[in-house]
Order: sequence, then C-alpha cells, then structure tokens
Amino acid sequence: MSRTPALAAMSPPPAPERKLRLDATAAGLLLGCCLLWGLQQIVAKATLPQVPPLLQAALRSAVAALLVWAWARSRGIALFRRDGTLPAGLLAGALFAVEFVCIYIGLGHTSASRLVVLVYLAPFVVAIGMPFISSSESLRPRQWAGLALGFLAVAFAFGDALAGAAHGTRWIGDALAVVAAVLWGATTLAVRATRLATASAEKTLFYQLAVSALVLGAASVLRGEAWPAAWSGFALGSMFFQSVVVAFASYLAWFWLVRHYPATLLSSFTFLTPLFGLLFGWALLDEPVTPQLLMALAGVAGGIWLVNRR
Repeated sequence: MSRTPALAAMSPPPAPERKLRLDATAAGLLLGCCLLWGLQQIVAKATLPQVPPLLQAALRSAVAALLVWAWARSRGIALFRRDGTLPAGLLAGALFAVEFVCIYIGLGHTSASRLVVLVYLAPFVVAIGMPFISSSESLRPRQWAGLALGFLAVAFAFGDALAGAAHGTRWIGDALAVVAAVLWGATTLAVRATRLATASAEKTLFYQLAVSALVLGAASVLRGEAWPAAWSGFALGSMFFQSVVVAFASYLAWFWLVRHYPATLLSSFTFLTPLFGLLFGWALLDEPVTPQLLMALAGVAGGIWLVNRR
C-alpha cells in the first residue's frame, strides 16, 4: 500500500550521494575555503580596535543568516519545513556559537597565528569521532600519520611564535583556541551523526548562523560591548568580508562538501588554512617567507597526500 501524501511529506529527504574520495571539484572548493579562512582571523583581529569581538561575530552571523535565507528562497529550498532536524539544528547552532565566542575573545588575548594553529586541532577531533558514526571513515595508520604530519608541519611553521614562555593573558587565548577546536570538530560530527546529514547545506548553515546570531548578540550585550560611534571604511569592508564572503559563501560551500564527501578527508585539507594566513601576512604585511614556511608547506602537502592517496 502506498503512503498517504501526509506521511510522504513527513518522511526525510533521501540521503545525498556520498563520494568515497575527493575529486577536482572538492579540491578546488577546499582550496578556496582555506584561502579565505586563512585571511579571516587576520581581518577579525585587525578590526578589534574599532568593533568589539562578540559584536563582530554577532553581526556577521546575522547578515550571513539573512543572505542564506534569501539564497534558499530564490532557489525554492524550504528552510522552515518540519523535517525533524530542529533539535540537531539547535545543537549545531549552539556549538557553532560558543566556538566563535572562544575565537573572537581569544583573539584579544593571543596572536592570530597562535590561535589559528591551535584551532586546527579540529581535524583530530573529527578523525577520532567519525569511526563511531561511519565505519567507512575509519582511518588507517598511514592516514593517521598524514594527519600528524600535517599538524606538525603547521606547528613547525609557527615555531618562533610558539616558542618561549607564555606571558600576560596569552594562556587564556590559547586555552580558548583549543576549546574552539573541539567545538568545531564537534559541530562537524553533529552534522554527520544527526538528521542534518540529510538536510540541505542551506538549512544546516541557516541553523548555525541564526542560533549563533542570537547567542552572540546576547553575549555581546551581557559583556557590555558598545557599538562604534562611527563606522570607518575598513570596518565596513571587514564586516562585508566576514559576513558575505566567509560566513555566507565559504561556509555554504563547506557544508555542501560535508554532505557529499568524507569528513575526515575534508578535515585533512584544512591544515592549509594557517599556512595561507602566513602567506597573506607576507603579501599584505610584508612579513618574510622563511625556510620554515617552505618546509611546512611541503609537510602539509605530504600529509594531505598520505590521507587521500588510494
């Protein structure tokens, strides 16, 4: 007997076709995302003197959520249909919000380079958790070695910044970065382990942006942050970049990738992000590209090859 229309409407959408390996499309999108994310922390930290941290984070989430809503509406994608994803969406949104509370407050206590290195512990969280969700994504020893090589290469690139005794409140920023890494990994696992795995990328991202806009906005008010008396061209440009380019476009691409490709393989590529941050520092701030950086780039490339080769 066929199902009634009401039951059919309540049934979850079919699971997206999942690919076992990264193809050229995935690699291209990942490189673009890593490039943008490498610039993100530099821009956010540079904006702190003009726009408080939690206000920055709340505004970018609010603007990006509106853009995702408009995008989904233009493409006929239902964001508010009851499909059983609300509990998972609220969980993912809460994890996403607290992650960026840690990142934006952490930037006020430690350097962007130190923070971005520690945040990219997240792939290890994903690699450890994914076998409990999907046995097909268990890592072999060779792939664990690739992840380890990638992280060690990133740490090596920032050896000067990470060396020496911590001073002042730097330890607070470092601790917040580690917490943010765990939360980022947990968000990816939550998306894969719940009904969000069958939701559209637009709906998954909208949950996180909408919930985080509310949580971050409330946290900004409770922290007593003040709106800028006047917005400079740099501050406006920074918020456009953080909201439209990063939080809307690159995150939409990321969640589309998470739905269609193995999360552990995707996470291995994100080790490129802090190295792109170093390259942007050289290009925009005239910082030198040292032999350390070139060796680290080789290490990251080797780690990605170990994780992804057949």
